[in-house]
Amino acid sequence: MVIEIKRIYDEFLVQDGYRMLVDRLWPRGISKERASLDEWNKNIAPSTELRKWFGHKPEHFQEFAMLYKEELKNNFKEVKRLQEIASIGKLSLIYAARDPQINHAIILRDFVLENL
Repeated sequence: MVIEIKRIYDEFLVQDGYRMLVDRLWPRGISKERASLDEWNKNIAPSTELRKWFGHKPEHFQEFAMLYKEELKNNFKEVKRLQEIASIGKLSLIYAARDPQINHAIILRDFVLENL
């Protein structure tokens, strides 16, 4: 099972496999054509309240990760669906955050893989 994460601002590659945007908001400055998505899954993204609280502040990341995992536990139907997609072929979780080390896509990928 291969699940990768990738910024939406990075170049589209055929090797990305199934491209799923996992943000609740559409990324600024990106057209739907340029995004080259297979799916936009708002339901797997952090809740609006959690996203706003986090604000991509590094000092909030550990607590954000814990809270987001709790949301994912309550959304296990979507987690299972991601696992099913990844079992067929490569799944790329697409996100818009600036920091490649501090974003929800990392947490989501790890949660999906850890809960097989």
